[in-house]
Amino acid sequence: MSKIYYKSPEEVELIRESSLLVSKTLAEVAKIIAPGVTTMQLNKLAETYIQDNGAIPAFLNYNGFPYSLCISPNEQVVHGFPSDYVIQEGDLISVDCGVIKNNFFGDSAYTFSIGEISADRQKLVDITQECLKRAIDKAVVGSRIGDVGYAVQALAEENGFGVVRELVGHGVGVKLHEKPEVPNYGKRGTGMKLEEGMVIAIEPMINAGTASVKFWSDGWTVTSRDNQPSAHFEHTIAVKKGKADVLSTFSFIEEVLKEKR
Repeated sequence: MSKIYYKSPEEVELIRESSLLVSKTLAEVAKIIAPGVTTMQLNKLAETYIQDNGAIPAFLNYNGFPYSLCISPNEQVVHGFPSDYVIQEGDLISVDCGVIKNNFFGDSAYTFSIGEISADRQKLVDITQECLKRAIDKAVVGSRIGDVGYAVQALAEENGFGVVRELVGHGVGVKLHEKPEVPNYGKRGTGMKLEEGMVIAIEPMINAGTASVKFWSDGWTVTSRDNQPSAHFEHTIAVKKGKADVLSTFSFIEEVLKEKR
């Protein structure tokens, strides 16, 4: 197993700066995301905004990924390619973003509800976001990775949703993906113990139906096997005593969405 990078307080602050730029980039996406807009337009906007703010899109050319955002509509779980897909009323659009600033990475994702969505889709979005909150509550010194995963799995499954197992959260900061892996399922009291200095991305990926997924031949796009919708929320957090330090935020996005309503 490759080693864990424990971050100093100064490094955590640099990761916070990168994570907040991710959060602001997603808020820029929130300003224009609407029926009639293509997902490629969102990608171009984000790429320009990140570069204008003295940073590098972390996903662009990462292991050959050709875009600056992962944009995954409806049944796409993660790693969707921006395209000429025209966003429709009622869609769920999951947008995952990463940046490199001052040689440190930030990573966050948000699922946007486009216009009026069905009650079933609203429940999926609400539960997935609550799964993230509950997992963050467990991400403190002395907890274990299994406690974090269990928090997601228990809430999702008691609501009849499928927890994707093939894709997981991860350490982040010095690299985009570091140890430890942070699954969205697990047994309480098992797995690696969380310690001060760990910075992890927690990212529930929850399907409305089956937990099973399909991997596309493009080598990236992942969809639910039954083509039911999926939701994805992600924060970068620093493990602390008592309460996790959430380095990314949804507040910028939520302010924009409130103004648009």
